[in-house]
Amino acid sequence: MANVMTPKLPRQILATSDPETLATEILRALKYRVGKDMTVATPYDWLTASIKVVRDRIIDQWISSTKETYEQREKRVYYLSLEFLIGRLMRDAFANIGLLDDMRVALKSLGVDIDVIAGLEPDAALGNGGLGRLAACFMESMATVNVPAHGYGIRYANGMFRQEISDGWQVEFPEDWLDHGNPWEFERRERSFEVGFGGHVESVTSKDGRLERHVWKPVERILAVAYDTPVVGWRGARVNTLRLWSSMAIDPLQLDAFNAGDHIGALRDSNKAEALSRVLYPADANPAGQELRLRQEYFFTTASLQDIVQRHLSQFGELLSLPDQAAIHLNDTHPAIAVAELMRLFMDVHGVDFDKAWDATKRTFAYTNHTLLPEALESWPVPLFERLLPRHMQIIYAINAQVLLEARSNGHFNDEQIRSISLIQEGGERRVRMGNLAFVGSHSVNGVSALHTELMEQTVFADLNKLYPNRINNKTNGITPRRWLFQCNPGLTGIVREAIGDKFLDDVEKLKGLDKFAGDAAFREKFAAVKRANKERLAGFVSGRLGVKVDPSALFDIQIKRIHEYKRQLLNIIEAVALYDQIRSHPERDWLPRVKFFGGKAAPSYHNAKLIIKLANDVAKVINRDPAVRGLLKVVFVPNYNVSLAELMMPAADLSEQISTAGMEASGTGNMKFALNGALTIGTLDGANVEIKEHVGDDNIFIFGLTADQVEERRAGGYDPRAVIESSPELSQALAAISSGVFSPDDPQRYRSLIDGLYQSDWFMVAADFDAYAATQRSVDKVWRDSPDWHARAIRNVARMGWFSSDRTIRQYATEIWNAIP
Repeated sequence: MANVMTPKLPRQILATSDPETLATEILRALKYRVGKDMTVATPYDWLTASIKVVRDRIIDQWISSTKETYEQREKRVYYLSLEFLIGRLMRDAFANIGLLDDMRVALKSLGVDIDVIAGLEPDAALGNGGLGRLAACFMESMATVNVPAHGYGIRYANGMFRQEISDGWQVEFPEDWLDHGNPWEFERRERSFEVGFGGHVESVTSKDGRLERHVWKPVERILAVAYDTPVVGWRGARVNTLRLWSSMAIDPLQLDAFNAGDHIGALRDSNKAEALSRVLYPADANPAGQELRLRQEYFFTTASLQDIVQRHLSQFGELLSLPDQAAIHLNDTHPAIAVAELMRLFMDVHGVDFDKAWDATKRTFAYTNHTLLPEALESWPVPLFERLLPRHMQIIYAINAQVLLEARSNGHFNDEQIRSISLIQEGGERRVRMGNLAFVGSHSVNGVSALHTELMEQTVFADLNKLYPNRINNKTNGITPRRWLFQCNPGLTGIVREAIGDKFLDDVEKLKGLDKFAGDAAFREKFAAVKRANKERLAGFVSGRLGVKVDPSALFDIQIKRIHEYKRQLLNIIEAVALYDQIRSHPERDWLPRVKFFGGKAAPSYHNAKLIIKLANDVAKVINRDPAVRGLLKVVFVPNYNVSLAELMMPAADLSEQISTAGMEASGTGNMKFALNGALTIGTLDGANVEIKEHVGDDNIFIFGLTADQVEERRAGGYDPRAVIESSPELSQALAAISSGVFSPDDPQRYRSLIDGLYQSDWFMVAADFDAYAATQRSVDKVWRDSPDWHARAIRNVARMGWFSSDRTIRQYATEIWNAIP
């Protein structure tokens, strides 16, 4: 059987890519680019040399792609995102240009194991969760489907944080992903732009007293320096660019102060500037954290727009044609300040009047909303905004006046609706609403699943949708099958190729051909063997890393995602406690062996989320050590969840936990990755679960709980969680055990407030959905016992997930929003 990762390649790569040639080039790179002889080279040296050899081949395609875009005047897409969770790039790039196997042979001839050095590559600490991973999938798919694109973000030196678990508690440490350098990136010091903050605005008038323009005079200036990483599409046909900005002081060393003996003060400006690109999502529970976060968002946005404008002017000579040649996409509200910044560049720098600038701005931008949660729809205190960005505050007021006058003249809006449309939140602290700014400044506003888009129209943007009725549209998220099937699950990919051929490698919707093999006993056996091997790999990792022994024969039940109350890890933990009680109380029953895996980070200032992590570890400590359980139930929290861990855990999952409170998860992409790798989903009708259910079929997914409408009805109708809890013996017993200190004997009061919150309000409907969730888990047990049936359902999930490819999503963006048709 041909290897999974051997695509057809561009001619110039094929000509010089046999293992012997590659081995020679690796040694040359080791000597002349790393400065080492093979006798003293460390594994990191071999990693760097190998990457440099493949990167050289990528550069040819990178230059060719850029030149072609320029010569053919193709429309470019610019994707602005505060996160790009790209993970490790070595396998991704090697595989996409078809050199993984030849590099494996070449390195083996030099006595180097490619798997060992690949494991040394750090996960790039450029994101946190689904938002950043979606951006990474989108960048790969844009290159794959031949959309010319630049991604723009921040080159975080320390990322969000590295999570360690100490006595069950999350402890945050700086990420050190750049300690050995980044062999993928190119510093572009010539692409540096000034970024200003504070100061005042001056008006420039003509001789006859007419206002000509405004000039912002910032009091503080720093530099944004570009670092470029090539993004390789499948088969290497196009290579796009991820451009990340690093901050530095314009005058990094104040020599006079240093010579005067003020060594710390001489570096103060440098340290302050570099802080902008050091940490992702600084804690914003205090004013200093809020200010740093706003500074970060403006920093990367203005640098990106200045770069885009400069590139456009160098090619086309004037700026008003920008909407015809550039589609700028705002990935959530973080880069929403771009609307005001582009207006400033149009008006203050290039002399365009307001009306023309506003028309061009709206035609240039599109905005993806990723959440209905109020705290994620960013808003900033007006005094902070006005102090840091005084000219932008003026522009936002001007835009707001235009929008509100338009709404008032419409005649169909009352005062309350006018207030909800306003870019300025009145009543109490006045705040700038970044979601509203992104909405009014874009020609397209999309949700990321059918349900999310419908709720967006009905809730957070209901009045804006009424004012601009054709602006909202849906683009259901997708994932790249190259990373989330071909690379992370080569065993499954191999047996699929044997069964249906290779066409699905280029068109993943061809996986539909696998459907008929769900009833094939021989194929089910192969599928089961692949799943078993993946589970053994995860079991080995957990044993080696955490010292916890798990049985690969058990059902692997996995919930890995950001820790948040709406994602309801708490519901999963409570059900584990209830199951623990049942196993001990009824040892005579034929219980199903199960391992519950958890993984994810909690925001450093999110108390309840961190408490949930501690609870998961406390429950694990008690259950895993209790001989009465007889190993039938184990709980494992895997620290520092990231892309590489996802690539290990998702192929090993039997059951995928997608149990968010209905109406609160915009889409989810973990649900797609699990299903593509042959896990069955247990979930609510939330986010993309709704569409997954439609594609895989009712019999191949486990749905439970309240719908989004029912959740709203409960919240509005005087829901009494105490009555619900007291009517459920299993739930009340489990909550009593947690609340009374059974799992926290060192601090019996530790979880009292967490459990009291369920009795008092239960905003996330944990109690309301518990009985349905527990009953559905017992349905899972029943299906699991019939192995052929379980594997048939899992195979149908794989076969029917092709539609959830990010290639499909990007083609929809390109044709329906960006007008950048591949």
